Amino acid sequence: MNFEHTEERRMLADSLNRFIAERYGFETRNKIAATNEGYSPEMWNHFAELGAIGVLMREEDGGFGGAGFDIAVVFEALGRGLVLEPLLASAVLAGEAIASAGNESQRDLLQSIADGSTIASFAHDEPDTHYELARVGLTAQREGDGWVLNGVKSVVPQGAQATVFVVSARSSGAIDDEAGISLFLVPSDTAGLAVRGTPTIDGGHVAELSFNGVRLGADALLGAEGKGFSTLERATGRGILALCAEALGAMEAAKAATLDYLRTRKQFGVPIGSFQALQHRMADLLLEIEQARSAVINAAAALDADRLTRERALSAAKMSIGRIGALVAEECIQLHGGIGMTWELPLAHYAKRLVMIDHQLGDEDHHLERYIALGRQQAA
Repeated sequence: MNFEHTEERRMLADSLNRFIAERYGFETRNKIAATNEGYSPEMWNHFAELGAIGVLMREEDGGFGGAGFDIAVVFEALGRGLVLEPLLASAVLAGEAIASAGNESQRDLLQSIADGSTIASFAHDEPDTHYELARVGLTAQREGDGWVLNGVKSVVPQGAQATVFVVSARSSGAIDDEAGISLFLVPSDTAGLAVRGTPTIDGGHVAELSFNGVRLGADALLGAEGKGFSTLERATGRGILALCAEALGAMEAAKAATLDYLRTRKQFGVPIGSFQALQHRMADLLLEIEQARSAVINAAAALDADRLTRERALSAAKMSIGRIGALVAEECIQLHGGIGMTWELPLAHYAKRLVMIDHQLGDEDHHLERYIALGRQQAA
């Protein structure tokens, strides 16, 4: 199988990498992180003009890409620059849920998501779910022709900046049943919905959503009642691939910075990169990063495969990225010495982002268990 990128993807990667290097430098990124919004509307518009948002979505969904390798190319570039803009929440997670389950009227949102004029977010995590996709405690009860939602969603990416949410709710069944999960489109200004934003340690922004008797019309239901699990799984799978590719980009940037440091920092009159012990550690790190790249390629290639093949490849990639990301963060900081932990050096921020990526959409341990469970299903 040929895993080389098409000319269009290479051109997109070149454009994104050039734009991020020239316009989204480390100081600019930190200024954006310090704002209340947690992203730059100006930069968001630039990413839309470059096609970075639209290429994450299929042509029939208002975009002009949407394949696994399209997602990988964009997010690897975003990872290199520690980009904060809400591409993951809006175009990948919420966009895929609407594309998979939405009716004609709901799908009208996709065009504005693709062109950046609407920011959507994906509200699924809850305080005690521990990555279990089917564990949904927020309730949705019928009231006449509509619905009433009660409960809490946590760690909603860019929740304070979103104008519409895709929300998972329990409409029937036990709290951890796959059946009985319904999805809803909820505008951010809906009565009874409280949004509380907060920054994260890696410069990002998330929010807690409190639903207190939120009343929705029948047209808010996204897809069939109680059948939302498969949509959640597909949207989350694309999000996992995006995070893995972002981590790969961050690893590559950390690697490049560390190699440069080893070549320039001198001790005893010679570059420390000439010390054999450090060369061995760096060589091991390069091999691990190549293993991470292979995992991302495998996941991107399997994104449109059958469910078990797709989900196993995604869990394998996320598991590998979790382990290798932590290793890269630790080794690069140690090879830099004490300067590796300073705020002024980008490396510390790459390390924080790699740690946070491990905890988004399931950590290393969760995906190892899931990979094993899916393997049993495949063998049955």
